Amino acid sequence: MTVADIGAGSGYYVVRLSPIVGSKGRIIAEDIVPKYLQSLRKRVRNLGLKNVVISLGEPHDPKLPADSVDIAVLVHMYHEIKQPYALLYNLVPALKPEARVGIVDAFAPTSQHGTPPNLLRCELAAVGYREISFDRLIGSNAYVAIFAPPSVASRTRPEAIIACRPQ
Repeated sequence: MTVADIGAGSGYYVVRLSPIVGSKGRIIAEDIVPKYLQSLRKRVRNLGLKNVVISLGEPHDPKLPADSVDIAVLVHMYHEIKQPYALLYNLVPALKPEARVGIVDAFAPTSQHGTPPNLLRCELAAVGYREISFDRLIGSNAYVAIFAPPSVASRTRPEAIIACRPQ
């Protein structure tokens, strides 16, 4: 299994997911900040994690290999995405046919480091993602939402995407 941690930052989830996927699995630690990835590369090397690949993306494109990802996770970072429609559109080619996208964020406005659930649902649906589940995380002001991506052919073309109203 290959898990892509989009917005990996310091690698909090990378180092925890690495032993779970095991030696035959792979973690792709993606971020758009080279400084974060330099630090993470060093951390991965020091911990001896052989199944972690570091990947520099762009704000509009995670730049992941085609048909390579089983699960993409975006943990407490979706609200930071400046170009969500472009990122979601460009993520699709990297996702395998049965892939899932998991998003963890807070029940708060984006200006307060969260993503209102209706805004999240609207933005993903605008690109063609289908919601699978949505659950509040017990003991926190956060949720986890799971989506199935569209196929490359069925995703909404950029010029046809209708932007959601901020909440």
